[in-house]
Amino acid sequence: MYRVFEALDELVAIVEEARTVPMTAGCVVPRGDVLELLDDLRDAMPGELDDAQDVLDERDTLVTNARDHSERLITGAENDSEAMLAHARAEADRILSEAKARADRMMDEASNNAQTIVGDANDEAQRLEHSAAREHEAVTGRARAEAARVIEAGNANYHKSVADGIAEQQRMVSESEVVAAAKSEAERIVDAAHAESDRLRGDCDIYVDDKLADFEDILTGTLRSVHRGRQQLRTGAAMHDYVEYPHGVDGDEQSGPTQMAG
Repeated sequence: MYRVFEALDELVAIVEEARTVPMTAGCVVPRGDVLELLDDLRDAMPGELDDAQDVLDERDTLVTNARDHSERLITGAENDSEAMLAHARAEADRILSEAKARADRMMDEASNNAQTIVGDANDEAQRLEHSAAREHEAVTGRARAEAARVIEAGNANYHKSVADGIAEQQRMVSESEVVAAAKSEAERIVDAAHAESDRLRGDCDIYVDDKLADFEDILTGTLRSVHRGRQQLRTGAAMHDYVEYPHGVDGDEQSGPTQMAG
């Protein structure tokens, strides 16, 4: 093919350099050189054309083979993608099913644990309530017994003072010179006895009030501990929003302190 282009270039050069025929558009070219170049073209072109045809045929074969190969690759890729997509869908369904089953198990376990914790808290609250009631009865009983003892002692002192005053008054009445003084002393003793009795009664009331105040502090601390424990169960014991509280929990929390306070 190179010799063909070279011969054509030489022919163009000969024509361009040829002498022009006067008064015409023709020119005078060397016949031998032109014929020689044409022979070279005739000899070179068949082989070059055959080579070019072979190249074209080879190109068509390569293009056909490449097209077939690409179609096979595309078909295989489509089949592989469909298979991978089906496998991915099946795997996703399996993972989703396992995740749902695991979530259901976790919800059941959380619900069971929450019910157990709430039951234990209710039992503990009832135990503390009963213990507080028993402590209240014991403290109240001791306060009442102490109050009765103090009142009895005060009454005894009062009666003794009154008896002493009356005896002293009777003794002093027998003596005319000290009747007025005896009467005054007797009245003083009676007033002192009344004052002592009132003081003892006041001390008894203060003692009972102190005991009841101590018991009230114990009950208040107990109720606060129970309330904090139940609040922690709601907020800090892995209890989620989807766990429903029993209907009696909030009601016990609202009514418990009021009933005990009464």
